[in-house]
Amino acid sequence: MTNNDGNILLALLTGAAIGAGIGILYAPDKGIETRHKIKQKVGETTHDISDRLSHAKEELTKTANEKKDAFDRKLDEAISTMSYKADDIIATLERKLEDLKKKNAQFQK
Repeated sequence: MTNNDGNILLALLTGAAIGAGIGILYAPDKGIETRHKIKQKVGETTHDISDRLSHAKEELTKTANEKKDAFDRKLDEAISTMSYKADDIIATLERKLEDLKKKNAQFQK
């Protein structure tokens, strides 16, 4: 979920809660019934927001874990490739060293 989506969701939920609260306040009910309805709506909205935040947290954790796994795989591949190249460079240097030793031995004769 992007930050913009989260802001839109929060704005919609806040607007719905405010609209429901105003609607209840203007309803022709007794004070205790109105307070009970407000309390009920606040509880429902709180539960809904809590569920949505929990879902967003789960999605974020899942995405972060997937990205971490992908990074670990690419890092392992890079290390493996570098190791192979280092072995290749070492082998080439060893061959050149042997060639130089042979040439040096020829000059010393």
